[in-house]
Amino acid sequence: MSDSFPMPLNEKEEEYYLSLYQTGDEEAKKVLIERNLRLVAHIAKKYTVATCSPDDLISIGTIGLIKAVNTYSSKRSTRLGTYSAKCIENEILMSIRSAKKNRGEVSLNEPLGTDKDGNEISFNDILGTDPDAIIDDINLKMQISSLYKAIEEELDEREKLVIIRRYGIYNQESMTQREVAQELGISRSYVSRIEKKALQKLKSKISP
Repeated sequence: MSDSFPMPLNEKEEEYYLSLYQTGDEEAKKVLIERNLRLVAHIAKKYTVATCSPDDLISIGTIGLIKAVNTYSSKRSTRLGTYSAKCIENEILMSIRSAKKNRGEVSLNEPLGTDKDGNEISFNDILGTDPDAIIDDINLKMQISSLYKAIEEELDEREKLVIIRRYGIYNQESMTQREVAQELGISRSYVSRIEKKALQKLKSKISP
C-alpha cells in the first residue's frame, strides 16, 4: 500500500518546503503532508487490531502527520520525519485505546462527545438528520463499529479527515469548519461541501 504514496523529500527539499510554509505558503504545507504519507503507511503497518483496518489506521495516522507539520519548527534538532513519526504513532495508539473502550451497543441518541461550545454530540448530529426522522428511518440502536465501517467504506481520505475532525470521531477533539480548513489548508466553504457530501453518504449507507 505504501508503494502508492509519493517518495519522501530529501533533506534539501524538506528544508525548501519548510521555509516556504513558514512564510505562509499553504501549497508547501500540502507537499510536506503528501510526501510524508509513505511514513504514515509504514508506521500503520506495525499495528494490527480487529477494530481498525489498515486504511483506518492510515487515516488516523494522517491526522498525526498533519498535527506534526502544523507544530514543527525548523529550530528543532530533529528532522520533520523523525518528529512526525512520533506524532503519527501517538495518534494511532490513542485511537486504538479509545476504540477498545468504545465497543458495544449504543443508542443513536448516545452522546459521543462535545463540540467547542460544550454541547453534546450524538450519532443523530453526525448523520445530520432530525432525531424524529432518524427514529422513522433507522433502527434506534446500532453498533459503533457499524458507523466506523461506513466511514471507512463510503468516504474518501479527505472526507474521512473532515468528518473525524468535525465530530470528534476516534476520540479526536471536535473542531469548527474554519479550524478544519486551516488544518487541511483549504477554504471553509470547501470543508462545508466535503462535510455535507460525506454526511449524505453516511446517511445513505446506514439507512435501511
